Amino acid sequence: MSYRDAAAIKRALSSHTWAVVGLTRHEYRSAHGVAAFLQDNGIRIVPVNPLAESVLGEDGYAHLHDIDFPIDVVDIFRRSDKAGQHVDEAIAIGARCVWLQLGVVDEQAAERAQDAGLAVVMDACPVIEWPRYGARR
Repeated sequence: MSYRDAAAIKRALSSHTWAVVGLTRHEYRSAHGVAAFLQDNGIRIVPVNPLAESVLGEDGYAHLHDIDFPIDVVDIFRRSDKAGQHVDEAIAIGARCVWLQLGVVDEQAAERAQDAGLAVVMDACPVIEWPRYGARR
């Protein structure tokens, strides 16, 4: 099954609040650049990392379940073998979508999310998809 469906991508990119799992202060990491891009395009980013670091002016959280407001999209910057636990957390917190970044593939986790009613985008990058599907803010 393909998890690069145009409807799922549009749904994610038109969402307002993204939890970015794996986002830290390290500017050289892909997560930082993607989060900055999303923020520059009007999306609220929420850093999620074990140190609960604040990044790009937003308070950080150690875990998804520590966030006390609704999250639209959970964007996962973790190795494929770690992604499933974050997909399950996204389901548990009631996120609307999970986005697994380029190179992050977990078919079983994607299927669980889809079965739970979440839109799923996998092995893709929002910066790359934005020109075709991004919201016009």
